[in-house]
Amino acid sequence: MTDYAFYFDASRCTGCKTCELACKDYHDLSPHVAFRKVYEYGGGSWQKNADGTFTQDVFTYYTSINCNHCKKAVCTEVCPTGAMHRDERGFVSVDHDKCVGCKYCELACPYNVPSFDEELGQMRKCDGCSSRVAKGENPICVDACPLYALDFGPADEMKKKYGESEWLAPLPDPSYTEPSTIMKGCSISRNGGTYEGNVMNPKEVE
Repeated sequence: MTDYAFYFDASRCTGCKTCELACKDYHDLSPHVAFRKVYEYGGGSWQKNADGTFTQDVFTYYTSINCNHCKKAVCTEVCPTGAMHRDERGFVSVDHDKCVGCKYCELACPYNVPSFDEELGQMRKCDGCSSRVAKGENPICVDACPLYALDFGPADEMKKKYGESEWLAPLPDPSYTEPSTIMKGCSISRNGGTYEGNVMNPKEVE
């Protein structure tokens, strides 16, 4: 079994959400289900100086997230039916013959990845575009990104190409689940766990 990894470069991401829209279109997702989400994280403030001028330390940047297909996938651990499982290509996927829509996976996932599809009455999530990967193609989000902020490939090749992953705010501590995504920050990225800002688009990513 080949272990795969995604790569994300915050210095290239403009928050255009083309990756998110391409995913929704390719998988024919309803408006309430999203496999990939783009977080806008920002903070800082303006300060008035004694001479009447202003200085600021305002910042904002974007982080595109889909299922990380974690090595320690907590969603698979809490699923009571075994529907949430690691498939033959190493992706964490949903077996729709077993899923009862209990939402335990959604509650357990620190990345808020699994989505409940009301029409199906079941959970849905990114499967790494497993059918495309089987044909030697990239996941649709990777090919859709206009600024090449995303990449994908065998995990050992991705690590050799991009190095170690960074912990970027507002994401949770990666040591909990060991995500299979290599994250690279930009010049204004904040380290995870520093809480210097806030998610600016919570309704879009909840």
